[in-house]
Amino acid sequence: MSLNIIKDRKLSRGMDKVLEVLPGVIICTIIAFIAKYLSNYVPSIGAASLAIFIGMAAGNTFCNRKIYQKGSKFAESELLSYSIVLLGGTLGIQTILKLGFSGISFIVFQMSITIALVILIGKKLKFSENFSFLMASGNAVCGSSAIAATAPVIGAGDSEKGIAITIVNVTGTVLMLVLPFIAKVIFSLETIKTSALIGGILQSVGQVVGSASLVNEQVKDLSTIFKIVRIIFLVVVVLILGKMKNKSGRVESGKLNSKIKIPWYVLTFFLMCLAFTAGVFPMNISNIFKLISSNFEVIALAGIGMRVNFRQLIRIGKKASLYAIAIALIQIVSAISLITVFL
Repeated sequence: MSLNIIKDRKLSRGMDKVLEVLPGVIICTIIAFIAKYLSNYVPSIGAASLAIFIGMAAGNTFCNRKIYQKGSKFAESELLSYSIVLLGGTLGIQTILKLGFSGISFIVFQMSITIALVILIGKKLKFSENFSFLMASGNAVCGSSAIAATAPVIGAGDSEKGIAITIVNVTGTVLMLVLPFIAKVIFSLETIKTSALIGGILQSVGQVVGSASLVNEQVKDLSTIFKIVRIIFLVVVVLILGKMKNKSGRVESGKLNSKIKIPWYVLTFFLMCLAFTAGVFPMNISNIFKLISSNFEVIALAGIGMRVNFRQLIRIGKKASLYAIAIALIQIVSAISLITVFL
């Protein structure tokens, strides 16, 4: 087979992938433009919040077609990742250090309490150990990514993984809209405490950015840092759950050696922060990063809104709903208590 034929096939596959995501990305971009335009008339709500709500409306009505799914997923995951990386080029290390020992302590205790009680409640509700472990990692660390990383290590099946991802995403979607109101009532939207509440509870990075965007820019930036610190603990959490499962003798020892990947954007975010702190990026370049990051973020939030499935919210069942509500309440009460102690 000639080199030209191989190149043509690779190019063809690449074009096919672009065409698959293009319709959804175009819709998300249109929603983002509409949100930005409307935000001029309702600045108190903001483009980010409008993008989520318009996306939710579109995704559950005229845009609930399969042709848009891959593109909205691309916007939700890839564009948001690039947005976070570019955000790193606008933040100095001193901003990250605002978390301090007390901020890190809050995260460690919050994650520990979440894992312990999620497993305990799962046992009480007679869910399988695998399912409880998946719910623990998903809620404590980073949603679907944590569940996907944990499943092969503990030997969980696809069915358990799928149900766990559904419940975690549904819970996170509800909390994404609720937490800003709780922060307003309890903490009067004080930046560090509100950021800790949102960044310390919500399951996915997209949900953190979406929820914090309902408050303000400062909370969005700081809550993202809280969330990224949680993601750094992914390896530790997965290894602990793997060892617990291995100790019980219900998983093959070889499973414990499954690869655990930290999302690429976490390391890149910190590298960009270091570069900004070292003065590698002039202020005008940093401002360009911020502009691109902001636009990617609004498009990503439109994608997040489009992927909120109202039917899925209704279908998760009574027992699973009870589990989700219990987890949400535990996380909220735990976070508020720990924030009061540490922050």
